[in-house]
Amino acid sequence: MSDSIFDITPFIPSDEALGQSTLPDLAVELSQKSAKLSGQLTDKTADTLETYMRVINSYYSNLIEGNATRPHEIRAAQRGQYSDDPAKRDLQEESLGHMAVQAWLQQQAPSLEQIFTPAFIKQVHEQFYSNIPESLWDIKDQQGDVVGRVVPGQWRNCKVEVGAHMPPDAESLPALMDKFCETYQQNQFTGDRRLIAIMAAHHRFAWIHPFLDGNGRVGRLITDAALKAAGLDSYGVWCLSRGLANKDGDYKKTLAVADKVRHGDYDGRGQLTEKGLLSFCGYMLGTAIDQVDYISSLLSLVDFRKRVDTYIQARNDHRIVSMDKELKPVAGLILHTAFIYGELSRSQALELSGMPERSARRLLSQLKSEGLLSETSSKSPLRWEIPEHAEPWYFPELAPQV
Repeated sequence: MSDSIFDITPFIPSDEALGQSTLPDLAVELSQKSAKLSGQLTDKTADTLETYMRVINSYYSNLIEGNATRPHEIRAAQRGQYSDDPAKRDLQEESLGHMAVQAWLQQQAPSLEQIFTPAFIKQVHEQFYSNIPESLWDIKDQQGDVVGRVVPGQWRNCKVEVGAHMPPDAESLPALMDKFCETYQQNQFTGDRRLIAIMAAHHRFAWIHPFLDGNGRVGRLITDAALKAAGLDSYGVWCLSRGLANKDGDYKKTLAVADKVRHGDYDGRGQLTEKGLLSFCGYMLGTAIDQVDYISSLLSLVDFRKRVDTYIQARNDHRIVSMDKELKPVAGLILHTAFIYGELSRSQALELSGMPERSARRLLSQLKSEGLLSETSSKSPLRWEIPEHAEPWYFPELAPQV
């Protein structure tokens, strides 16, 4: 193979092909639904949700790569509670490493122009590997023998095989990634084409396979950052990886279909199949819409209030084993109001309780001690939180609990 940038054309489906597809409509629908979700959340509520969702994103993105460390195991690791099994402990640390990169990306808030540069892509890879155990840097064959070692933030230096796909030779990677980034610099795309281009770039990055390992996680992290930078402000409250992992076979199948070469004169004018790329982009946009719809339904005010009340009832029926202390029903109003605004002043919380001050303060103290509300000082507002014991009731089916 020539290993040139032309080997991965088309970079985005042609205007003619897009005009005959549903992709532009899907891109508009995703933008509109993401904006609507953003509009129903205060910044503080969104920040709490985005921090919480890092565990969910980490779980699902790592699950795609075969790391099935469950959310409760990740949260245990956050508390410093690791498995006695060294291999499981390494995977817990890998999950925390993935979360650390998410936090770093949120702090960096890169623009699309920054994201699609070789230096930034290398930096994401370096951030990921610098946060996971060095034992996971080794590449092993099916017999368990070490056959290579990842160099964080560096393009691979050897040929690899990915299933039936043969990525480009290592020697061509510097020039190829330069051209990849130049091609997908987002100032070239506007409107619905911007989101379509991000999804197309996700496949083309996987096709190039620029790193010895970690391409899947890094590719999804880059796509996460790009979707946020493209104006999907609610991204982080919902995550694409959940949808991709829920039907992992479909994700890998559509990736493989888009790997194929062009099928005759009615399959575009590039080297690779345009129909396959259309299918992949449609799958990614549809999956994103499905996740926005799912999270939006969970966060609707009426439905969320019902789940808060159900959680309190479960507490009082002693159905939550880890929490044996009953909770007064009025706590539902306080917690739901804190969810709506992201935080409450102490005077607001006391007023909402409708209780004598001493009793109200005891209730607030209980809510804080149980992690349902938090504070930064004795006079700070009370912030809405998502403690582990409330997760299954607040967000059923978001992720497995055990």
